[in-house]
Amino acid sequence: MEQHYKLFRVRELADGDEDFVKALAEAFLGEVPEDAERLRVAVSEKDYYNTYQAAHKMKPTIDMFELGVLQELIEVQDWGKFEKTGLDISEKLEIVITAIKNTSEEMKADFNL
Repeated sequence: MEQHYKLFRVRELADGDEDFVKALAEAFLGEVPEDAERLRVAVSEKDYYNTYQAAHKMKPTIDMFELGVLQELIEVQDWGKFEKTGLDISEKLEIVITAIKNTSEEMKADFNL
């Protein structure tokens, strides 16, 4: 449990309410993988605006669950925000996508979802 993510901040926010912790995990699973796919498509299509939007939306959740890829996500976000046409962001994107995939699989098992 909690290999690819941490629940410290989530539990602090939940103030001991484990049902709320589970609800936040369900929200993560309901939104973040979908946002990650949107981000992957946006980067592959060099859609800077949607890259920025998707990455920006994901930041608070990635930070709260402490996936350890916040800096890489910010770099992907900034690639979109500042339209860094000469920069290949695919390596950073792959780090983020892999972390989300690993977290999602682990979270499903941890919470029986």
